[in-house]
Amino acid sequence: MMDSHRPLPRLAFTAGALRPGSRDLPEEVAVALSYNGSTHAVMMATPSDLEDFAKGFTLTEGIAALDEIDSITAVETPRGIDLQIWLADPAADRQAKRRRSMAGPVGCGLCGIDSLDEAMRSPRPVPRSDFAMSPAQVMAAMADLEAHQPLHDITRAAHCAALWADGGIIAAREDVGRHNALDKLIGATAPLHAAALVLTCRTSVDMVQKACAAGFPVLIAVSAPTAAAVTLADQAGLTLIALARPDRFEIFTHPHRIAPQEAAHVA
Repeated sequence: MMDSHRPLPRLAFTAGALRPGSRDLPEEVAVALSYNGSTHAVMMATPSDLEDFAKGFTLTEGIAALDEIDSITAVETPRGIDLQIWLADPAADRQAKRRRSMAGPVGCGLCGIDSLDEAMRSPRPVPRSDFAMSPAQVMAAMADLEAHQPLHDITRAAHCAALWADGGIIAAREDVGRHNALDKLIGATAPLHAAALVLTCRTSVDMVQKACAAGFPVLIAVSAPTAAAVTLADQAGLTLIALARPDRFEIFTHPHRIAPQEAAHVA
């Protein structure tokens, strides 16, 4: 399979002069997600952790449960990679009916969706749990994220989605696409619910929908959320934390999962 990055020549302007050299850049290839022989969506993605990508996309897009996936095969072609996903019945029948109702191809983030109602669908309610974090743990999770981004360190052009549990980050996945990074993480870790999702990107409606589909109770993001994402997170019972840094953060929904006795000491 392809490498996730490669060096390319470039000229750098430094100290008043142009200097030749090279820079490693992330690969971005067309990845088709095909179910039982029929292409459902084509995404531009980093060609790594593709089985995780297939699993996470299948789950978060509501196509099938993980135990309804029979097999996944990544086939490299001259124009990209075909992820051939085979579903067991009745998931295959549901997907065939959904495929017949699709109006046409859709761009990144909302794939295989043919109506406004489905695009703005209510997210799955977050399962009840005793999961909670202290403010110190929220900030530590964000600080720890930097050590789990090797592709970003090399290229400066990749998003990361990570999972925090038991006092540290236990898994992370990277991709040029923020949705792809999250799907890869979910595919690698589901069905782990007692954990916090940590993202290097902004939080939009589709990211909330995917997080809720995986059952995560807490989402921590480095950038601000959209107003619609906050509304959906509130409806689903998701604790949404954004503008997170190693020394501060803002809670937008369901603050009960952040220990109040410590929060009282935050200015």
